[in-house]
Amino acid sequence: MKINIALISPFQNAHSETFIQAHKQNLDANIFYYYNNISELENHGKLKLSEWTKLKRKIKIYLRLKQPSIWELSIIKSFLKHNIMKVYAEYGTTGVVILNICKKLHLPLIVHFHGFDASVHSILKDNETMYKQLFDYAEHIIVVSIIMKEKLISIGASPEKITYTPCAPNDKYFSYNPTFSENSFISVGRFVNKKAPYYTIFAFMNVLNKYPDAKLYFCGDGDLYESCINIAKYFKLTDNIYFLGSVSALNLKELYEKSIAFVQHSVTALDGDMEGTPVAILEASAAGLPVIATKHAGITDVILHEKTGLLIDEHDVNNMTKYMILLLDNKEYARELGKAGNNFILNNFSMNHHISIINNIIKKRKIVID
Repeated sequence: MKINIALISPFQNAHSETFIQAHKQNLDANIFYYYNNISELENHGKLKLSEWTKLKRKIKIYLRLKQPSIWELSIIKSFLKHNIMKVYAEYGTTGVVILNICKKLHLPLIVHFHGFDASVHSILKDNETMYKQLFDYAEHIIVVSIIMKEKLISIGASPEKITYTPCAPNDKYFSYNPTFSENSFISVGRFVNKKAPYYTIFAFMNVLNKYPDAKLYFCGDGDLYESCINIAKYFKLTDNIYFLGSVSALNLKELYEKSIAFVQHSVTALDGDMEGTPVAILEASAAGLPVIATKHAGITDVILHEKTGLLIDEHDVNNMTKYMILLLDNKEYARELGKAGNNFILNNFSMNHHISIINNIIKKRKIVID
């Protein structure tokens, strides 16, 4: 029998959060989805007087609060209505917001950390006390990289509660058929500090000295989008670099299948922000493309240097250029890396594998006592 789970995330259907959509669709539970920082929950409206009368006794028993806030009442109303049995919080910060409600309702809480929530200095500082309470109460903690697991343990999380599983690529990527027919590279992701797209531009600019016909396709947008376009204009690279914004699945497939490699130069931002394990890198490797990326966060967990891709140190533009040229010089090597990557992701990080791990966590029964 499936249990009723409240799946909570900060935003509704964020384009870059395909992993949350995968959880909504694939977890073996009756999913009730909540979003928008908890304060604006799906299908909730204001409490009517008649509804309040019906719920008053239950809320008083469960909450034991004299004056609960409106958003607390809204959440409790929905949780009681749908007989929620567990709460699954996407991001540690979401776990903090919903923690006290879970305590008052004696609801088991699973918290899934993804990246910034376990790395940004200000978030770790501001939530120092609450994270400790979260670690203590949570039934289970899910992390997407080995380095993230080590970080959470260092700030108080129990190793016994933590499970490592990167968010997985959609199965469709395994069916892609790379032809390596064009001297081009593809990068998919947000234009934000931790992905440092300008470093990819600088590395590619050097590639053009040997391969003036080479192309670089950027898919995505973000705060650094316009700045990167201006860099390309300044260095007269607009005939070689294409900023495509949000790309349809069909067009993305075409780009993957004709490119030489997937490129991404992730770095640790000044505020501490780090990747978890970028889903786009898993997708590219599943699609049979070699990945050129940095030794950053969970990337080293899923890309094997000189076996499924080529890894460089953060800020090392010269070696990124070197590896891009290497694959252009030797497309057969690119094909070998890509094929090995496809097999490695299929055998170790498929969606079925990822969802099975989470479903096993969900099925564990535990009585939570406040």
